[in-house]
Amino acid sequence: MPSVRSAGSLGRYARIYGALWRNSVTRETMFKTNFLMWIFVEILWFALQLSFIGVLYLHTDSIGTWTKWQVVMLIGASHFIQQLYQAFFLINCSNLSELVRSGKLDFLLLWPANTRFIVSLRQVDLGAFVNAGTALAIMAYAARQLQLVPSFGQIAGFLVLCGVGILVHYSLMFMLAAISFWTIRAQGIVWGYYNLFQIARMPDEAFSGLFKAVFTFALPMLLVSNVPVRLLTSKLASVELPLIMLGMAVGCWFASQWFWRVSLRRYTSASS
Repeated sequence: MPSVRSAGSLGRYARIYGALWRNSVTRETMFKTNFLMWIFVEILWFALQLSFIGVLYLHTDSIGTWTKWQVVMLIGASHFIQQLYQAFFLINCSNLSELVRSGKLDFLLLWPANTRFIVSLRQVDLGAFVNAGTALAIMAYAARQLQLVPSFGQIAGFLVLCGVGILVHYSLMFMLAAISFWTIRAQGIVWGYYNLFQIARMPDEAFSGLFKAVFTFALPMLLVSNVPVRLLTSKLASVELPLIMLGMAVGCWFASQWFWRVSLRRYTSASS
């Protein structure tokens, strides 16, 4: 019986998420120009980052042990992770403070579904999927320049590590967004964390000391982007870093769940 109930619950949440997707598609088709413009802006920004690496490698042959095309693959992977995160979670995390401030969270709390699920996934940025595809195309081109043919296991491991990294980012950003239960407005904190994603586009070997430690373990920008690419390019010396990522994802998820429950107890609704 528990398995039947679990299957039924999973099906119900799948139907809810399908309805949220349909609402997102309707919203994007109402503002086509804005949809296309943001895709163009993201592609332009991605191109500028690749151009910067091209200029940088006119003056050096490598950054640590990272060659030019390995760094191009790293930038592509970082952009891929960032865009997938943006597609599913960014707008929802940034909107949490507005839900709290305006009292609209009251209506979501009345839904017959897990409130965190609705808050986290109620909008989808469809344009980000297009940009994620562009990132994969750049990675494929970089692999060709490196004469690199990853095995099925490497590709599968890369995708799993990307998913683990996205879970880490989501959990940390969701906790930052939940600060809005105390400060009312927390968009600046959320977007500040998101802007730190730019650090992930550089090899971890370009940094050292306290800076590297902070952005590897406290704010794991370097860890999330570098480890999947190290696996693809056979630069991963051991399973230690993937295991650290997995442990961090589990720990951050439970920490964010605990903080969300604490935050909800502080919520007084719009009518109080």
